[in-house]
Amino acid sequence: MKCDHCDKAAVVHEVTVKNGEKSEVHLCKEHAAAAGIAVPTDQPVNQLLTQLVLSGKTRSGAKAASPTCPSCGLTFARFRQSGTLGCPGCYDAFGRQLAGLIERAQCGATHHTGKTPRRAGGSIDRQRLIHRLVRELDEAVAAEQYERAAKLRDQLTCLERDDAPGPAESAG
Repeated sequence: MKCDHCDKAAVVHEVTVKNGEKSEVHLCKEHAAAAGIAVPTDQPVNQLLTQLVLSGKTRSGAKAASPTCPSCGLTFARFRQSGTLGCPGCYDAFGRQLAGLIERAQCGATHHTGKTPRRAGGSIDRQRLIHRLVRELDEAVAAEQYERAAKLRDQLTCLERDDAPGPAESAG
């Protein structure tokens, strides 16, 4: 291709589509420089493409796409590169983006529940259930939901009866 302004070889080829109409511009180095288009010399194609992609990101508003922590100044893009947050304020600044990452990393969990030791697993889980039922029973009585309170009381009675040591256990 030749330059639109002279007979030299074109090094810049620009295609613009506006309102459905396509227009092409072909410029040599001199006319490209005159138009304010920087033409790198002797650069590999992969570097040119990298620059093109990076320049497209900055024009579209990379700051809007990558929030910044007001406390430490860390951007979400830098967090993605390093994998490390800068300060506790980052959790608030990147909360929306981190929620999905944490969910995937924790197999769907969004908060820490801890582990139950294998030896005491059943008894600890039972104690947690009893504690929760007692709290719900208190709330039901306070809200004057007596039918619900009676059901919770019956559940607690069954759990506590199963938890009490039997004759074989108390003898030993």
